[in-house]
Amino acid sequence: MLVRLLYASRAVDTSPAAIQAILESARRHNHQDGVTGILVYGGGVFMQAIEGGRQVISNLYGTIQRDARHRDVVLLRYEEIVERRFGSWTMGLVDVGRINASVLLKYSERAVLDPYSVSGQVSMALLEELMATASIVGHT
Repeated sequence: MLVRLLYASRAVDTSPAAIQAILESARRHNHQDGVTGILVYGGGVFMQAIEGGRQVISNLYGTIQRDARHRDVVLLRYEEIVERRFGSWTMGLVDVGRINASVLLKYSERAVLDPYSVSGQVSMALLEELMATASIVGHT
């Protein structure tokens, strides 16, 4: 059974090297575990959608909650899915500093990434828009 989980967290270390290390680790482990998804990052905030088998995603989310590189981990949305939406990426990346601020403003009160102040449904709509506007970079 496939599931999709969407969560938010705050980065403990916001240096480019730390963010790159998180991304590389996710890509390496996700490939071997059959996990796909995207990571959105900006202003010290992560929002990540992960897809895969139910047990694998449950275990991965538990690992993320215990990961010292994250704090304030919050589940935004969890759902059983028929097919993957982010299947093209072991972990695609969106740096919100590189997208048009109007995209963020469309889904939030301010032009910043703040999944803590919007619903999981709104956060998924933002991810869909980022896909539609080709804002996601990465590889499978």
